[in-house]
Amino acid sequence: QVQLVESGGGLVQPGGSLRLSCAASRSIFSIVAMGWYRQAPGKQRELVAHITRGGSTNYADSVKGRFTISRDNAKNTLYLQMNSLKPEDTAVYYCNRYPDTGYWGQGTQVTVSS
Repeated sequence: QVQLVESGGGLVQPGGSLRLSCAASRSIFSIVAMGWYRQAPGKQRELVAHITRGGSTNYADSVKGRFTISRDNAKNTLYLQMNSLKPEDTAVYYCNRYPDTGYWGQGTQVTVSS
């Protein structure tokens, strides 16, 4: 079982940026597709972005043009660069395989507020 640990969240003002990281316990990013997901209070978890084995990326309409998913296979790390953050981006962010496995880590909290 691969362990995934998210980090990089925090409190940021609207319009600010954050970069989230997802460290894997072993090399998998070149083997499976990966995704970033988020869950806001009172809402269902949703897919934010995913990256295929070949490196193709896809984004939810709500984040397109503002978020960028990437990976560093050598470091076994997945990233989510988030720019022009909005209050509605406030959520706990998770990484997981795409499609997800149903098992979730702790996630990292992102709060966008002035």
